[in-house]
Amino acid sequence: MSKATRNTILAGILAATALVGGAAAAQDKPVATVDGKPVTEQELAQVMGNMSQQLAQLPEGARRRAALDRLIDMKILAAAADKDGLGNSDDFKRRLDAVRQQLLINEYIRVKVDAAVTDAMVKARYDKDAAAFTPPEETRARHILVKSRDEAAGIIADLGKGGDFAKIATEKSQDPGSAKEGGDLGYFSPGDMVAPFEEAAAKLKAGEYTQEPVETQFGFHVIKVEDRRKQKVPGFDEVKDQIRQAVVGERFAEALQEMKKNAKIEVDEAAIAPKK
Repeated sequence: MSKATRNTILAGILAATALVGGAAAAQDKPVATVDGKPVTEQELAQVMGNMSQQLAQLPEGARRRAALDRLIDMKILAAAADKDGLGNSDDFKRRLDAVRQQLLINEYIRVKVDAAVTDAMVKARYDKDAAAFTPPEETRARHILVKSRDEAAGIIADLGKGGDFAKIATEKSQDPGSAKEGGDLGYFSPGDMVAPFEEAAAKLKAGEYTQEPVETQFGFHVIKVEDRRKQKVPGFDEVKDQIRQAVVGERFAEALQEMKKNAKIEVDEAAIAPKK
């Protein structure tokens, strides 16, 4: 399976799981009633989860009441629609069936796939991936960014006379983010910087600086490499959630492919062909 396909499936799983919200079997104690019908703590928790971003804008003490107000509105509107028979149309029933299918898929993922992925499986996957991982090299560099080639060449000449790179960067660099740090860009990995910058830095040993100005779309750079190191392998606790998601995604994809093998699928190719 390609990485793109796996990521697409995983994204779908995560989106679906967010909608499930773990229903409890027992009846919750009502927090309100609408026309004599209970509004439960469980329903309130579901709405609070769905409204988490909006509720984050409110003081903590006002969030439950705001969610309850929304839930009461939903109950009143749904009852009115039901009273008017709006749930009886064929179109509504088709859409309701689509929602039911999605909820069944969510439940399948939760019960049959997610619950079957154990901590031991996740750890085993981490150990396997960590053993096969070749850490890329990281480079720590400083740079001085100026507008013209001549100005960059002049800075290189000053460095050749013993000028202090960090001091010159602070005084002359046009990169506001790094100038105040003496031109320090910190550590970066392959692909983090534009190609001409990376290519020039790759030719330098630690302590060396470019002897010619390096031109990019940002201007002209003088680059000094400070250090090189291998990227650290992340610890298990740092990545275990992402690894679990990947394992769940793969198991879901495998289960789906197996079910498709056993399903009788007939496609009317003419019906789905692009319209001419």
